[in-house]
Amino acid sequence: MEENSYQVTVSVSEAIPPVVAEVTEQQNLPELGTNPHQLSPATVELQMTQQCPTGGTQVLQSLITNVDLLVVKCNSGSQSIMDDELKSIIRKLEELIKNISMDLNQLPVSTFQNHEYAETGTRSVQTYNVKSQGRRLWCDDVPYLADFLTGMHDNVNENGGEPCGVLPQLAEYVEPLYEAFFCPLTKRIMDDPVTIESGTTYERKDITEWFAKFEDGSEALVCPSTGMKLQSKVLHTNIALRTIITEWIERNEATRVRIARTALSLATSEAMVLDAIQDLKVLCRSRYNKVQMHTIGITKLLTHFLEDKKEIVRCGALEVLCLLVEDEEGKEIIAKTKSIMRTIKILSNSNSSERHAAVSFLLELSKSDLLLEDIGSIPGGILMLTTMKFNESADPFAAEKAGETLKNLEKCSKNIKYMAENGFLDPLLNHLVKGSEEMQMKMVTYLGELVLEPDMKKKIAESASETLVKMIHSGNTMVRKAAFSVLLQISAHQQNSKNLVDVGLVPIMIEEMFTRRINDEPMGSKEESSAVLANILESSIDPETLHVNNHGHTISSHYSIYNMAHMLKYATTDKLNMNLIRMLLSLAKLPKPLATVLSVIRETEVSQTIIEFLNSPLEELNIVSMKLLIVLSSNIGHTIAEGLCKSQGQPGNLINNFDPNRIAEKHAVAVNLLAQLPHQIVTLNLALVRQGTIPTILNRIEQIQKGETRTSRFSRPYLDGLVGILVRLTSTLNDPNILKIAIEQDLTSVFTKLLMRTAGSDEVQRLAAVGLEKLSSKSMDLSRPPEMERPKKGGFLGKAFSGSQRERMRDLVLHPCPVHGGGCSSATTFCLVESGAMEKLLGCLEHENVKVAEAALSALCTLLDERVDVVKSVGLFTEMDAVKHVLGVLREHRDEGVCHKSFWVIEKFLLSGGESSMREISNDRVLPSALITAFHRGDANTKKVAENILRHLNKMPDYSRILSM
Repeated sequence: MEENSYQVTVSVSEAIPPVVAEVTEQQNLPELGTNPHQLSPATVELQMTQQCPTGGTQVLQSLITNVDLLVVKCNSGSQSIMDDELKSIIRKLEELIKNISMDLNQLPVSTFQNHEYAETGTRSVQTYNVKSQGRRLWCDDVPYLADFLTGMHDNVNENGGEPCGVLPQLAEYVEPLYEAFFCPLTKRIMDDPVTIESGTTYERKDITEWFAKFEDGSEALVCPSTGMKLQSKVLHTNIALRTIITEWIERNEATRVRIARTALSLATSEAMVLDAIQDLKVLCRSRYNKVQMHTIGITKLLTHFLEDKKEIVRCGALEVLCLLVEDEEGKEIIAKTKSIMRTIKILSNSNSSERHAAVSFLLELSKSDLLLEDIGSIPGGILMLTTMKFNESADPFAAEKAGETLKNLEKCSKNIKYMAENGFLDPLLNHLVKGSEEMQMKMVTYLGELVLEPDMKKKIAESASETLVKMIHSGNTMVRKAAFSVLLQISAHQQNSKNLVDVGLVPIMIEEMFTRRINDEPMGSKEESSAVLANILESSIDPETLHVNNHGHTISSHYSIYNMAHMLKYATTDKLNMNLIRMLLSLAKLPKPLATVLSVIRETEVSQTIIEFLNSPLEELNIVSMKLLIVLSSNIGHTIAEGLCKSQGQPGNLINNFDPNRIAEKHAVAVNLLAQLPHQIVTLNLALVRQGTIPTILNRIEQIQKGETRTSRFSRPYLDGLVGILVRLTSTLNDPNILKIAIEQDLTSVFTKLLMRTAGSDEVQRLAAVGLEKLSSKSMDLSRPPEMERPKKGGFLGKAFSGSQRERMRDLVLHPCPVHGGGCSSATTFCLVESGAMEKLLGCLEHENVKVAEAALSALCTLLDERVDVVKSVGLFTEMDAVKHVLGVLREHRDEGVCHKSFWVIEKFLLSGGESSMREISNDRVLPSALITAFHRGDANTKKVAENILRHLNKMPDYSRILSM
């Protein structure tokens, strides 16, 4: 009871500032009593003020009188105050202080007239308020603490939410300090109190520094507080005081922890939270305090502030949490929260302080095996850490901490996989090469599951190829499978071929494919080894350098190729067949191995097997088989064509199996196979006609030109192949069935339209010109003079033409073609004059592609053939200014084929074109030099034509005239 009364008394008296108290003791204040502690600070200040506005004085005097009555009551030591009475006094005191504050706020500033008593008095009231509230908290704890904290921070929100740092002071009021705790020299609480000869106690360090000032002996050694001369510098440890201070610090810090816990729970303002966080940072220096924070829930409570709207709050919470999780108990608490996920979100924050706090927190968490998997499994966590690590120049601190965190996370094998998935392969490769057998198995399994980027494939090949090759021989099916999976991926990157060859991979893969047998192991190893070899062969490496065994055989030798072909005939899986075909295709693209491939194919008669793969459900096998057949077509084209016609559904399936919504690679390769097989094979051409593919081809060409088919990167080669198939028919027009389809489908008009640049690629234009050349060569056979207009029944024309077409021919012969001399049309006689193709062909002579220009020249040459009326044909060409176009070709292209055909046409113009043609040709400046070059360096035919033109132009002597003279 008396203790409580004492505490209230101290609280009131201590509210008097030292300066005011000193003045009070010197004043004669009989009206209010002789004991200065009976006076309030405001009373003293009012007594000292000589002038005070009347209104303000009356207000203050009224309030002060009530305060003094309460003070006298509290200081009454002769009687004890009962608990109920004490509580009543405290409540009245609180109400009075509130009223004083309200009344003071109503006074105008002018009332105080710049007197210092106003500020001092107000501060005294506030100090008394805090101390009285502190004693109330001591009595009734949390409910009052919550109210006080809320009220204390009400005004702080108006100042931008800055921390006010009052929580430690509040704890000191609850757990009061004693004057003996302070060092007289520094006025700081002592850590190591020692007593000197004078009996005064100081902080050891401070008094030692004081004594050092007297070491020179110039002055007598004295006590800094009492001035007493000292004979000895002996320091005696004040164990009792040190123990009391230590206990007080523990009680004080425990109180501060509870206050901070209440402040965080309330969180009514940003300032309240920041005050608590600021104080907790200091308190975390003590391990005992950390344990208490874990126990009363502060650690868990702080995790909620990681989602606060303010960066300063989130950053502060992270800094405190980083200190709290230095022990395992703190990490165990964090493991049960969502703080890791919240922290990882903060890693992407632009605020460097917050980002640094987050990565430091994660680093501390990563030191616990309990949290390794949790950290790694958070989506985006490893990615953010690896990004920080690689961006060292942007943020060195974050890069260093992220690197250390990742190093800790490596202790969990799953995290190593996550790192690899996010582009950080080094940990996985290190453990794969240097780890234990169990770790190597895990790493190669993880690696086999990854989809590797090119730079990752290169890195693996450089550092782990040898390890992977050793794993192939391990005998462990799972490890072998994973190693094969990795080798498949890295061998697909062509730059890795040399590394793989250097570690001896090729002989091992050959052994796996041809001879190795492991009980109960599936065929997968043969498929995978053949795929790895196919990848290596598809690189630019020379197959002649790839030795497959110790007997001197290379992968391009007869031994290897024969085994590949032999496996094709007996392989059981489409994937294995596909890889074998890929290997043969790579070898067949090179001149020297091609001869061996052709020899083995003829020897083993495997070509029909390859053709049958065109009907396989595996699209990749279809494509690679067709590509191989295309490469071989120039050498064994007749064999391939014959095999196609024997295969069920072929060759029609190559065209008819088509998805109109998507032009895929297989469609383009299929039509190009048919287009590139030798054109003169009548059997294949008839099969295409009989299976109804020609109308289908024409329809698809039209759809592509109109944009009705969705385009893709294979659209152009697909169109090239379709046009190429039409061109192959023009090589066998002697067959009545093929001639009939060419007439019915008016191929001359089709090719004429394709000559236009908008029709397709350069290859389409070239093929169209070739097709027109072949058709035009047939025009003289189809064009007949009037007396032959009626074909004999059963004759060639009778079979080729229908009745309506024969009637049309009768009409045409009434207007004979000037070039062919009979009845001509685009459809029935393939006449270039009637189809309007001449003008378009002349336009193609200006094409930058020499192959297009040469094909166009070849087609035009059919109109100057000795079987046509050359004079009339030259006349038509002259009307179209053809000489200018032909001379233009020589300016752009000096290709031998172009020169020969151009010279041939020019010679026709010199012979049959008259003076105008002679004049235009003679005046051309480029022609003489082209003729001389051809005369010196051309082949026999070109040289002969050039010589004839030079004679016409009088550029060289005419020996026939000399001999006749």
